[in-house]
Amino acid sequence: MPTTFQTRLTDTLIEQHTAKGAWKNRILLDHLEEWAQKTPDAVVIHDPYGSHTYAQLRADVDECARALVAAGVQPNDVIGVQLPNGYEWVVMHLAAQQAGAVTNGLIPIYRDREIGFMAKKAEVSVLVVPNRFRKFDYPDMVDRLRPDLPDLRLTVVLDAPGEESFTARDGFVGWDDFLAGASGAGDVDWSARRPDPNDVGLILFTSGTTGDPKGVMHTHNSVLAAALPWPDGLGLGPGSVIHMASTFGHLTGYMYGVCLPLLVGGTGVFQDVWNGEEFVRLVGEHGIEHTSGATPFLHDLLEAAKTTSGDLSSLKHFCCMGAPIPRVMVQEARSLVPSMSVFGGWGQTECGLVTMTAPTDSADKVTSTDGRALGDMEVRIVDPLGEPVPAGTEGAVQVRGPFLFVGYLREEQQTADAFDGDWLDTGDLAIMDEEGFIRLSGRTKDIIIRGGENIPVAYVENVLYEHPAITAAAVVAVPHPRLQETACAVVTVKEGEALTLDGLKEFLESKGVAKQYWPEELRVVEDFPRTPSGKIQKFKLRDEVASRS
Repeated sequence: MPTTFQTRLTDTLIEQHTAKGAWKNRILLDHLEEWAQKTPDAVVIHDPYGSHTYAQLRADVDECARALVAAGVQPNDVIGVQLPNGYEWVVMHLAAQQAGAVTNGLIPIYRDREIGFMAKKAEVSVLVVPNRFRKFDYPDMVDRLRPDLPDLRLTVVLDAPGEESFTARDGFVGWDDFLAGASGAGDVDWSARRPDPNDVGLILFTSGTTGDPKGVMHTHNSVLAAALPWPDGLGLGPGSVIHMASTFGHLTGYMYGVCLPLLVGGTGVFQDVWNGEEFVRLVGEHGIEHTSGATPFLHDLLEAAKTTSGDLSSLKHFCCMGAPIPRVMVQEARSLVPSMSVFGGWGQTECGLVTMTAPTDSADKVTSTDGRALGDMEVRIVDPLGEPVPAGTEGAVQVRGPFLFVGYLREEQQTADAFDGDWLDTGDLAIMDEEGFIRLSGRTKDIIIRGGENIPVAYVENVLYEHPAITAAAVVAVPHPRLQETACAVVTVKEGEALTLDGLKEFLESKGVAKQYWPEELRVVEDFPRTPSGKIQKFKLRDEVASRS
């Protein structure tokens, strides 16, 4: 039977966000229809294997939707898509919309444990996987999981060009053979299957910065509202070339890789595996104007710009997400890529991108804040009793508005616990200035309290990024018998560089950082545990540091 979804959506919320114009009551498929009629021959997608026009995409979506219907897909069925960034991801997602189904985006690096949990929780009926990606055999994984996935009826397998073809087996079908079944759909009443824009259209699981993943449900309206404030603010429109390397199984990749090009009638340029040198080449080849990604992506771009001679003159915007933007990176970017503005934003799977700085903001705002509220979103900072605090005072971040998700999948109590009335408790701490810009200072579960005094984690991390030998940094708590907690700096360093705790303390002193904020331990590591979107997983770092103490 098709899945049913319990959400916190009410008629009052629908009326409120519709009246303000934040919810347009369109689904992404409507935008494809519009541009396929207006600019059928314009390129909509360049991926690692080719280019496709709007007219081609519309025809392929229709064929795929018919194949889904022929395979028995019903409205509200969940289609799990674990493909790398590419044309077929977009085709399957839009075809699911046409068939009235819901997409569960699954990150390609997930393996048995994650997929087994998520596909079962979402009651996935059709799963779409690559045959092999990064040398991993996905059909074999699905075979191992099938006994615990009672709702899974069919797995569609996509071959990568030039690789060994998938051999059909029970419960599996190759991509081309799947599409060939489209004729079995017969006459379909698409209007009866069309989702209401306030129906759940997307399920993404939280990516694990704090532990257990939860299935975040978005409606068509809520997720598109989160992408809509971008075009006007950044000058994007028909023909704009927009790049994405973050996985489409993460909200950043989905909103600004899958949705944004279709919203503005632009062209998406996709990377299935991030590489700074390849990105430089793609900018020169396609005239990329805009990209979004985690701070490590910016670091890699700048390193590639130092060693390659590619033409980066078309690149106007780099929106950094997931970590503070070190001031030194902004300075380097101005020198190496003078055409490009670097600015940042903050958000979560539950609420999209809520705050953002802009290319017109000062360097101080870009490097020392996480921006101010976008569109009709509201942000407030509250004390432990839930009362708003004055500007300049640290507190918990709460948000409300049209970007908010409509609930955790089959977790009604967790959904209720996440809200204070209409306000979502984000779990983040921040300080808001008089102009409404916020500066994140940590997580409510990621506070370091040394002898009764809070250590401003994000502030210390931002200073560490200014050290010439450090390439990435995180500050985590270490248990202490007297002080309760002390701070440990975990860093990666440039090749050939060495760093000592004494040297680090001298650096912090030279920067004027209060001594009580200095880390009392230093760990130099080769890399950090990260989420697929590039965020450092602090909970894993804390466990690793504690186990070695």
